[in-house]
Amino acid sequence: MNMPWKLARQTARAAAKPLDAAELPLPDALGLALASAVRALASQPTCDTSAMDGYAVCGPGPWTVVGRVAAGEPEPRVVLRPGDAFGVATGAPVPAGTESVVPVEHCSADGTTLHHTSGATDACEPPPGTSHLSSAPPQPLGKHIRRRGEDWSAGDELIPSGSLITPAVLGLAAAAGHDTLLAHRRPRVAVIVTGDELLRSGPPAPGRVRDAIGPLLPGLLTRADLLGTTYLRDDPSALKDALTCDNADVLVTCGATSKGPADHLRGVLADLKAEILVSGVACRPGHPMLLAALPDGRCVVGLPGNPFAAYAAVLTLLHPLLDALGGHTPGPEITARLDNPGAHPRDTRLVPVTRAGGGVTPVGHDQPGSLWGAALADVLAVVPPGYEGGEVELISGSAS
Repeated sequence: MNMPWKLARQTARAAAKPLDAAELPLPDALGLALASAVRALASQPTCDTSAMDGYAVCGPGPWTVVGRVAAGEPEPRVVLRPGDAFGVATGAPVPAGTESVVPVEHCSADGTTLHHTSGATDACEPPPGTSHLSSAPPQPLGKHIRRRGEDWSAGDELIPSGSLITPAVLGLAAAAGHDTLLAHRRPRVAVIVTGDELLRSGPPAPGRVRDAIGPLLPGLLTRADLLGTTYLRDDPSALKDALTCDNADVLVTCGATSKGPADHLRGVLADLKAEILVSGVACRPGHPMLLAALPDGRCVVGLPGNPFAAYAAVLTLLHPLLDALGGHTPGPEITARLDNPGAHPRDTRLVPVTRAGGGVTPVGHDQPGSLWGAALADVLAVVPPGYEGGEVELISGSAS
């Protein structure tokens, strides 16, 4: 009996544990999953800093300018007293005793006096010697000051373990003081395409079809390292030899998953004493897909030979398996409204759709042997058995 679609995906994820992890330089970790949480190695900001170019002040004006500091310079060794001002650049540390920062655009010079205005645009550079800022509306305490630890404190968890390492995560990790990240390695995948009828170049011919699955798979496996694609005739001995390759964490076969005279995969897996974890899934297309575990713990994912059925099997079994091996935490389910879905009474349907507003619309051309609908679609809608309308889950080929 075919396994329900959701249970099949859960089984695939549960079939593997995350692969080993290594401490990697930041650029090398991009696209991997964190094996441990990113924690801040220092507070941000590390001290009270100015959020504007201007003057750190204490008390009401007028203020006497007692010094200046630029971004990148150490904290000033001065304590402001009421009536003091200190020139600061954006990002520069402010002196102890600072109550607020007056932006430079709110100052104007008049001889030796610096006036504080609400809308002046003149630069607020004081002339040589002591200068004064004239009285102005009271500054709110803390205005234009970024306090120490305002963003985070040393030791805070910033990104949880299992998260995808994106460019933003790399930038955040660097800002928090990291030079390396502990990340799970990518799963290694070997692909085996079988079929006497397959052509690898040129147009199809009577009794022969172009291989569409071989070109399809690399773009679906961006979270894995593809070791290569082997093409075999319908020969059980050759298939058995190919499945003994020990360089791959996952072996993906294309074709030979059903029970016809040329479908040898199940018999070969039995000879290899593999455990069948999923023997068919109650979904359309793709129901002959399978998942097996070899005695050494490596997994075999069997994709049907029809291209759209193979695509559906990748999203159903292969993506969850690879995400588990790579240590990726499942993301939130994405849903949308789908009208007139054409549900099946017993099987889950995977329907190519385009997004429109808050809903999705089927694009058609969804026969198992054709990728036309998948090529036109934004995502696939997961239509449960007996579905009568409402929200459906959306899945995408770009997930792994």
